[in-house]
Amino acid sequence: MADAVSIFMAIGLSEQKAKETLKNEALSSTLKKAIEQAQGLLGSASIDKTAGTLLYNMVTRLKDSNRLSFLTEYIITRKITSELQLSAALDFLKNHPQENLDRLEFEAACGVGVVVTPEQIEDAVELIIRKHKDQLLAERYRFNMGILMGEARTALKWADGKIVKNEVDMQVLHLLGPKTEADLEKNPKAAKPKAAEKDVKIEQVSVENGENYKTEGYVVTPNTMTLLKKHLEETGGQVRTRFPPEPNGILHIGHAKAINFNFGFAKANNGICFLRYDDTNPEKEEEKYFTAIREMVEWLGYKPYAVTHASDNFQLLYDLAVDLIRRGHAYVCHQRGEELKGHNVPPSPWRERPVEESLLLFDRMRKGMFAEGEVTLRMKMVMEDGKMDPVAYRIKYTPHHRTGDTWCIYPTYDYTHCLCDSIENITHSLCTKEFQSRRSSYFWLCNALDVYCPVQWEYGRLNLTYTVVSKRKIIKLVETAIVRDWDDPRLFTLTALRRRGFPPQAINNFCARVGVTVAQTTMEPHLLEACVREVLNDTAPRVMAVLEPLKVTITNLPHFSSFEISFPDFPANEAKGSHVVPFSKTIFIEQSDFREVMEKGYKRLTPDQPVGLRHAGYVISVQRVIKDGCGNVCELEVSCASSDSVEKPKAFIQWVSDPLQCEVRLYERLFLHKNPEDPAEVPAGFLRDINPYSITVIESASVDRSVGKAKVFDKFQFERVGYFSVDPDSTSEKLVFNRTVMLKEDPGKI
Repeated sequence: MADAVSIFMAIGLSEQKAKETLKNEALSSTLKKAIEQAQGLLGSASIDKTAGTLLYNMVTRLKDSNRLSFLTEYIITRKITSELQLSAALDFLKNHPQENLDRLEFEAACGVGVVVTPEQIEDAVELIIRKHKDQLLAERYRFNMGILMGEARTALKWADGKIVKNEVDMQVLHLLGPKTEADLEKNPKAAKPKAAEKDVKIEQVSVENGENYKTEGYVVTPNTMTLLKKHLEETGGQVRTRFPPEPNGILHIGHAKAINFNFGFAKANNGICFLRYDDTNPEKEEEKYFTAIREMVEWLGYKPYAVTHASDNFQLLYDLAVDLIRRGHAYVCHQRGEELKGHNVPPSPWRERPVEESLLLFDRMRKGMFAEGEVTLRMKMVMEDGKMDPVAYRIKYTPHHRTGDTWCIYPTYDYTHCLCDSIENITHSLCTKEFQSRRSSYFWLCNALDVYCPVQWEYGRLNLTYTVVSKRKIIKLVETAIVRDWDDPRLFTLTALRRRGFPPQAINNFCARVGVTVAQTTMEPHLLEACVREVLNDTAPRVMAVLEPLKVTITNLPHFSSFEISFPDFPANEAKGSHVVPFSKTIFIEQSDFREVMEKGYKRLTPDQPVGLRHAGYVISVQRVIKDGCGNVCELEVSCASSDSVEKPKAFIQWVSDPLQCEVRLYERLFLHKNPEDPAEVPAGFLRDINPYSITVIESASVDRSVGKAKVFDKFQFERVGYFSVDPDSTSEKLVFNRTVMLKEDPGKI
């Protein structure tokens, strides 16, 4: 298996994709044959990534294995060099199953040898710009540039798409000049007046189970009451919610609010909550995300009633799509992706095509008879934000994590989400505010198919300052080595917060304090840290640690004198247990707890000021200061006396004797500014806003031996220093501690 993974990675596949490919025996066998044939043609040369990607895409879509050698040759000899050419080649082979293929006809059909010159691109784009000149001048940059690109791609079928786009952009700029302030203003929309948004608890606006029709915007059909009655019979009136993440990234602090609300709402109403993976985009989904999502849900203390997947329903969703077409509510459309971007999408010329024609074409989509992006299935409806006819199905020739290559068409969120809610008899579809524009499509689709329609309620997102949570931006941080991975303790993903030592109950408490409101909530990190301190104060045992040790020799203790001192785990409640620490002639204190020259207000150890040792019952006084060759203090000789026999000192400091050596990592905010994604605040972009002191590593700190058997994620309070958690990097030879939070709030640190 390892050899096969290496072979697949050598042509440009990621390790994860290579392993997933191996799970599909037919696909991996065909890919190996293609690679062997390619290497036979290349000799000692290696397969470059472009050719490797084309080979992989070819074997995932090729229906006739007898053509494998034929197409491999064209890819390796660089006669087919683009995805566009490959799609055309595959289409030609489907339509010409005869054994003796006319190569000249084949090469003409897929653009072999065709060279599109810069002059040809310039001339073609100029004609298109001239055609739309008047409208461009009138609408300027509000004009739908997708129209220009669509016509340019049609006229220049085999040209490089990037070069074409650059030429279009350049000629538009030449015609209109740079964007003005007026161009940057949003299009004015005639919006309906609405009441001022209130900070309302969602629970106060939700309706009783089975009374969905009382919700604003809910569509009532002649069959609504019958469907609701059947729903109540199947659920027994039980509240049902779901947490539906996409398995293409790690959950973050905002998801914690969604988890708490969905699971918490169900629990408060004696209901159930599903964990449902929205796994409809095989290009971005990986096993590690499925695993991590469930792990984080359970880490927060919630157990799903059932773990389901959108892909569980692929066949049923397909059957419903066929029904939607039959009812006249959907059609197959040939508009390209660039034409469908944005909100000012031109009406589809295929919107009113006959139902039987759409049914036939949708069946051909299902059978893999079109290229990616060539056709889509669209729904005949207008969303609340004005977007017309959202896509229901698109083509993706990528094996799915769970269904392999059974499907080459996949449903979109707009189509899948409400139908999966209906299938699972969800009573309360709780989602964040940005999905409000999809509420009408949610209701419309269920009613168009005459199936049970749940109710959707929106609530405000939870955001934190001094961080980013976007998957794309976190990936950038990882790729640029600013952070180690998704669980770097400076991030606010849930895996990162766990690694830093945040207790799950503290995160849940924070979500409860924030509450669930209609308005978006932006909080400061220190409010979350306050919840962390509250939990750790009651649960993290106290130990003594010294981050920057200074050796201290007690001169009036015999050399052989060594004994143990009982140390309470929780000094405020000694009934909760204790541990013992050694005490000997040699101890270590913090360097910052000694100053050679007394300063006003300084209460710790100086040559003229004694200090107490915490929990030891001793007060020490400096007898001699020892320095190294550079003049730095390296050791103190002191005398000790019982704290009962001398005047009470001004301070008691922590100390260690015969300690364990450990590594300690101290964290501060990753970003310098409150809103690193805001161009007004950080014009250079979030990657230029990194705090250079966001992590400090102390490789040789000292901690008392009572922590020697600590496990990963065990938490402690290092007295007078902060709260710390055992990091997964720890080994049997050396523990690694992450500072979770300091003992008191410091607005500049975390």
